[in-house]
Amino acid sequence: MPRPRSAASFDAVRTFDVPERLAPADLARVAAAKSGRTVSVCIPCRDEAATIGSLVSVIRKELMDDMSIVDELIVLDDRSTDDTAIVAAHAGARVVGIDDVHDEHGDGHGKGNALWATLLVSSGDIVVWCDGDVTSFEPDWVVKLITPLLDDPTVAMVKALYHRPTKYGGGGRTTELVARPLMSRFFPALTGLAQPLSGEYAARRDVLEQLEFVQGWGVEMALLIDIAALHGAPAIGQVDLGSRLHRHRSLHSLSVQAAEVTATMLDRAGVTTAGPKNVPQVLTRSDGSAVPLNLSTRPAVASIAAVADRAVS
Repeated sequence: MPRPRSAASFDAVRTFDVPERLAPADLARVAAAKSGRTVSVCIPCRDEAATIGSLVSVIRKELMDDMSIVDELIVLDDRSTDDTAIVAAHAGARVVGIDDVHDEHGDGHGKGNALWATLLVSSGDIVVWCDGDVTSFEPDWVVKLITPLLDDPTVAMVKALYHRPTKYGGGGRTTELVARPLMSRFFPALTGLAQPLSGEYAARRDVLEQLEFVQGWGVEMALLIDIAALHGAPAIGQVDLGSRLHRHRSLHSLSVQAAEVTATMLDRAGVTTAGPKNVPQVLTRSDGSAVPLNLSTRPAVASIAAVADRAVS
């Protein structure tokens, strides 16, 4: 069982120590620790044909075929214009198109919308999310993320922490320039998280299904804040996954992400903005152009299920 690196206070997230490299005996222990519980790995993708094949193949072989650790592997194709869906299916994933979810639940867009959709189309007791553009993925990542959830019933979510080599572009700019200052001001119990916006994390389905999902880039911070509010900050943990390499985004594209993270966190903090109400929030660039911010939400999956049950009865 992974142990917290230090005694957690009542209002702090926990960091769990795990071995840098997992031995076959470690993998066997985790498989046995599932005790009938199931694990879904969900990868939301848009135009990731160059990376998704190897990612799916290694999960399929090492965590499904060789070891019964992952029970379900889903790629959520978010309107890709390349061969993402074909490559992912050929590599062994079940591919679901976002439009299939929209046909039943109405249109949406954004990273949070894609994550919410994967929750609807998967069934595992534990849900693991991974970005589709990662080039340094190791199957140990999944095992390390789910281990605290299997061993400790008080853990609701486990985030990845990792090193992003500077020579490959580094990373974490939105975290350090936006999320961390706002966490320090409004949500200090979360400041122990090294990468609160990381795309690799795992959580219990019964916890996730009680939460609304912000559709845009604010989804990760919203989930963290809401879980901490409902279950306490110690219900959130993190584990070290080593180094992470992925596509590097320009400052121009990150500004929209930063604006949506800021708006989401201020909203959760109860900070009101100046100006008239019901006016769409935008990011105004230096040339005067305005980019609408995606702050819409999707309802808790549990509420959808409750409505469906009432309709049947």
